[in-house]
Amino acid sequence: MARLFDAYIMVDWSAAAKPTLGANSIWIGILAKDARLKLQFKAVNIDTRLKARAFLEDMVAKLTRRGDRVLLGFDFSLGYPAGTAEALGLDVSKHAPWAAMHAHLASKLKDKPDNSNARYAIAAGMNYAISKGPRPFWGAPARDVVSTLASTKPDFAGQPLPEFRIVESHMRHQKLGQPKSVWQLAYTGSVGSQSLTGIPHVHALRATWPNARIWPFETGTGELTEDDLQGVEVVIAEIYPSLIKAKAEKGETLDEVQVREIARHYSQLDEKGLLGATFSTGKSLDEGKIEQIQAEEGWILGA
Repeated sequence: MARLFDAYIMVDWSAAAKPTLGANSIWIGILAKDARLKLQFKAVNIDTRLKARAFLEDMVAKLTRRGDRVLLGFDFSLGYPAGTAEALGLDVSKHAPWAAMHAHLASKLKDKPDNSNARYAIAAGMNYAISKGPRPFWGAPARDVVSTLASTKPDFAGQPLPEFRIVESHMRHQKLGQPKSVWQLAYTGSVGSQSLTGIPHVHALRATWPNARIWPFETGTGELTEDDLQGVEVVIAEIYPSLIKAKAEKGETLDEVQVREIARHYSQLDEKGLLGATFSTGKSLDEGKIEQIQAEEGWILGA
């Protein structure tokens, strides 16, 4: 059985506020064919988000020009709990909630060349629009605490927007890990700032690539097949590298190892004809939740 993809690029994102290399910075793992058509892996460590986006644009252009189809994974949430876009007052009559949210974040959050941005102020502003108080975003350092953004987690009980997306609740219930809430902006394991800073760059990349699709928003929630991918050059997906056990050897950073192992994992599944099935989201979920996943929340590849 032919592979669905020819190259696998996995991105370990970073919300660092200054140029950073090494641990807790941006690592991009590329598993692609060499001159002998053998898959070879290389990792690239990049110190700012703007440079990372430029690198991805260039790398994907080189691969697609030679006819490769690329699976591009990002390790942050590509969606928010159902109802977020509407709660922010975004127009969801003309655009799907996920697309409205991506465009909104892209218009608000602008990375500077030195990797700085106003993400905490933007989160505080969204909190005001949603609740007029310090929810749902939380986790600000002391210098960024304001009346609509706290350092500590608010009570989500009885609130219209839940703490977790459907996929995070599913993974926790199935003991597939302990993914954090997209609302948590800081502290150990947090992913909220990565999503705030990452989605604007995904939005820009998607606009650059007319033959790209963001899964599952633009591809559907069922098993992915070759017929589904006719004319598609790039599939952008949300990944959770901790699904695969990875151990750093001497001289390696865990981030580098994780992008290598998750790229190899998807490649091995693809070689066996099993990767398409991993694009199917929550088969046991009811139709209403499946609709929320495709319209706004997204899903994690392989969960």
